[in-house]
Amino acid sequence: MRIFVITIIVFCSLSGFSQQSDSIKIKDLSEVVVQATRASEKSGMAFSMVSKSTLAKQNLGQDLPFLLNTLPSVVVSSDAGTGIGYTGIRIRGTDPTRINVTLNGIPYNDSESQGVYWVNMPDMASSVQSIQVQRGVGSSTNGAGAFGGSINVNTMAYNSKAFAEIQTSGGSFATLRNTISLSSGLLKGKLIFDARFSKINSDGYVDRATADLKSYYISAGYYHNSSFIRFNVFSGKERTYQSWNGIPEALAKGDNVGIGNFVLRNYYDSAFEQDMLKSGRKFNFYNYKNEIDNYSQTHYQLISSFQINKEWRFNPGLHYTKGLGYFEQFKVDQSIEKYTAQPNSLITEKNTDLVRRKWLDNDFYGLVWSLENAETSKIKFVFGGGANQYLGGHFGEVIWTAKQEIFPIGYKYYNNNSTKNDFNTYIKASVNLLPKLSLYTDLQYRQVNFTMKGLGDARQTLDYSKSYAFFNPKAGLTYTLNPSASVYISYAKGSKEPSRQDFVDNAPTVPSPEILHDFEAGYKLRKGKFISEITAYNMLYRNQLVLTGQINQVGEAIRTNVPNSFRRGIELQATYLPSSTFAIGINATFSQNLISEFTANVISYDDSPNLETTYFNRDIAFSPRLIGGGTITYMPFKTLEISLLPKFVGKQYLDNTSSESRKLNAYFTNDLRLIFSPNLKKLKALSISVLINNLFNASYESNGYTYSYISGGRIDENFVFPQAGINFLSGIKIRF
Repeated sequence: MRIFVITIIVFCSLSGFSQQSDSIKIKDLSEVVVQATRASEKSGMAFSMVSKSTLAKQNLGQDLPFLLNTLPSVVVSSDAGTGIGYTGIRIRGTDPTRINVTLNGIPYNDSESQGVYWVNMPDMASSVQSIQVQRGVGSSTNGAGAFGGSINVNTMAYNSKAFAEIQTSGGSFATLRNTISLSSGLLKGKLIFDARFSKINSDGYVDRATADLKSYYISAGYYHNSSFIRFNVFSGKERTYQSWNGIPEALAKGDNVGIGNFVLRNYYDSAFEQDMLKSGRKFNFYNYKNEIDNYSQTHYQLISSFQINKEWRFNPGLHYTKGLGYFEQFKVDQSIEKYTAQPNSLITEKNTDLVRRKWLDNDFYGLVWSLENAETSKIKFVFGGGANQYLGGHFGEVIWTAKQEIFPIGYKYYNNNSTKNDFNTYIKASVNLLPKLSLYTDLQYRQVNFTMKGLGDARQTLDYSKSYAFFNPKAGLTYTLNPSASVYISYAKGSKEPSRQDFVDNAPTVPSPEILHDFEAGYKLRKGKFISEITAYNMLYRNQLVLTGQINQVGEAIRTNVPNSFRRGIELQATYLPSSTFAIGINATFSQNLISEFTANVISYDDSPNLETTYFNRDIAFSPRLIGGGTITYMPFKTLEISLLPKFVGKQYLDNTSSESRKLNAYFTNDLRLIFSPNLKKLKALSISVLINNLFNASYESNGYTYSYISGGRIDENFVFPQAGINFLSGIKIRF
């Protein structure tokens, strides 16, 4: 709580400032507080900027990852197959636990799992002002370390005039999204009030993979000269039916023999097999009516920026996030001993059917800040950092059994708590060494303390206490060849602690922290109607936690340390505007993602020994060698925009052995988007949109997992997550 008290004192002490001339316009202030954690043109780092207007074109209810799908080196996936509900994003092949996400400069990644659950903030895109997506280590920012990329989101829009906006969209799989947005405009030159309320429902492509999502965003700001204070409250409530298991690969391929073999070796009955065959690619293992994930998350942000004098600006912010919820599961024929150390002596049964809930009850709060001088200074300085604490409660309840006397009502069969303290401070500087040569430096110190105590969900003892201290230097040089072209080189070190789940999944082995050395070089050209960029990167890892291809019992990927690995590639981007009615934007990533040495252990369930195999120079799981995307837009009239959005993703291996028998096939999809925006005098804006996803009905899977065992020979159990075939969303947006 001392963090909050100190910051309130700072706010009060600074209230006398802001008496300088209006050196920064109010409309620019909304970007000020996020600049400290964003890369600049002089940083020598690869990044993409996404504006509010660009997001709005694609925003018909899908989660934010799907709105970023056209960016370089990006691969997205959806459990329900539609982009609504549980979705994920990878950048340069790295999973969401190493993609740093900040909202207005405040950390969003879950502190324990380090993942990002976009389902917890549905329709957030409707409140976004701008997004910067950094690839690689990127610049120093708050929260978890970035090992594949950073997504920096700014929601603080400036609307000078009042408006009310209604958005309604719907389409395939009973999808319906309704959004109301309001803004007061700038009142008396100082006050702004904004609000958004959203509701999204979808049945999903996969059977029973329904999503019932609600969210709101409320913001109030006070602006005075070149300073402001803004209070944001936003919340998401999700209730999604689980589809975490995917489907057997044989079912995705329509291999009836393979399906029969899967049913036999896993002891399913003929009714189960018939259900699989009837559902096909839409099959869902779960059929208990309340097999749901039910979670809410509310964020409070007090963000400010104060002009101290002509040279310096201070940007402090407070935040608090409350998360609470559970997922419910029906479990068949469970061993009672797995749920209690002292079974009821009057119960003779050893097994029972039961319903359990696994709860999360967490609090996350802290302070972030930055102090920066004016852009016109000879040397641009940014001092910043953050201090945050996370309190996580995990417990499981048995809420029903076939015989109620086995456990008391609300019986908790596990309970553990964790605390994570995260402190970081950084200093950034950029200077023009020569008229055409600029230097960027960025030094970060980060300290993490993590403790965990109690019983885990497998009733294992969780007793860990670890501390980490990381020093992460970064530097870049940018040379301007001419007014149209520039080149850059950079180096960045990243360091990352294991997640809570890494400790749990690898017990009793304690996973090691990861280290990344990221070397990048690039060339940028902006000449007339042509814009292009080439980036080469060499990311060298020590003790990288790589995906094994397996998942744990809640559908999360299991990771293990490997001593040496790397990601090397070239990213190409080009935009060409041959006329005012036609535009082409394309990008492609060619990469190698290899583990120098990796040992896989296959467990034996018969009399044969476990199979241990060492592999050399094999592909890192879920790291395609080729990713391509783009947007081709034609505007036959000023009011009509037609866009084709192609996407190619090369084959991905489900584990780290580069085995052709454990992979996702390459896929190529195309989306078609039409936007009609007539000019009507009585309305401030009107647009009608149609989005046809997977236009040519490609049959593909974008995610999966595998596990192997020996039972009368080696068995590979491959599971995949099918994505929907051709489907559509359409919507109308009216602004008054």
